[in-house]
Amino acid sequence: MLKQDKLSLGILLGLLTPIIAFLLYYLGVFYPKGQGLGEFIKMLGNNRFLIPKIISICLLANGIVFYLYTRKHRDLTARGIFLITLLYAIVILLLKII
Repeated sequence: MLKQDKLSLGILLGLLTPIIAFLLYYLGVFYPKGQGLGEFIKMLGNNRFLIPKIISICLLANGIVFYLYTRKHRDLTARGIFLITLLYAIVILLLKII
């Protein structure tokens, strides 16, 4: 499935990769401190200024996946990843403005 060149696959990867990166970030940084996932999300709700920063960190994973798909010349999939990355970037800008 990941070897296909489809825009829909790129959109799906663009949406799921930051979520996976978010969970890996949590497991690497906050889980060793004994903080549960619910506590971490509640902490993010109380400190809204951290949300754009964490989303930006998670978008780095999209950059890696985008790079891998452009190297394999799967341009439609890469285009979908790029599209979702731009949407995430707009959300980050809106969160910083609000």
